[in-house]
Amino acid sequence: MEHPYLFLVKVFEWFGPGAAHFAHAYPYVIYSWFVMIFLIVCAAIATKGIGMIPTKGQNFFEIVISGMEEFMVDITGEEGRWFFPIICTLFLYIAVCNLCGLIPGFFPPTASINTTLSCALPVFIFTHYIGVKYHGAKYVKHFLGPVWWMSPLILVIELIGHFARIMSLSFRLFGNIMGHELVLMILFMLAGAFFAPLPIMAMGIFVSFVQAFVFFLLSIMYFAGAMEHAH
Repeated sequence: MEHPYLFLVKVFEWFGPGAAHFAHAYPYVIYSWFVMIFLIVCAAIATKGIGMIPTKGQNFFEIVISGMEEFMVDITGEEGRWFFPIICTLFLYIAVCNLCGLIPGFFPPTASINTTLSCALPVFIFTHYIGVKYHGAKYVKHFLGPVWWMSPLILVIELIGHFARIMSLSFRLFGNIMGHELVLMILFMLAGAFFAPLPIMAMGIFVSFVQAFVFFLLSIMYFAGAMEHAH
């Protein structure tokens, strides 16, 4: 189902047929760029006025970021504090992408499997980077199990389980956001004049943050698992 109106796609139409074709074919890319620029600008504004006497904005961001960091450290321990930036960046990016769908004329990039896959793959790769960083060649023991004669079977099961994490992270996020987007579009077309979509939009705020948090939590658990010693 094609979105009835996308603001940034219309803007790209001003730059000629080539840009218009690209925007219509890949709206999630356009809105991903918008989200990245938005987050960079917000980060620049938030860090510009940092001082010993915090402002209200600085207080707010410090509470949010420090709260997320302490939550992660409770799971991973102090050793996991160094990879908080990538976890926090993913959470903020996914949350803002999800919330884009609630703004008329905007498309949530996470309603495309390409976007969610691009978030899941770095988590998958970084998980094994952590495993090798902490255990070196011994990291392979995570895939072999405690009983040597069952190692071939355990290896196959572990490999399937680890690659399934990519599908778990990407398809869960994509399915929930795409489903919410489709419901909103249908309600707007059928009963938009009667404000029928408003309750679904309100629920969408909750869903957006929950889905970002689920991705955030699962990523932390995968990283923590890679840090642990094999049993």
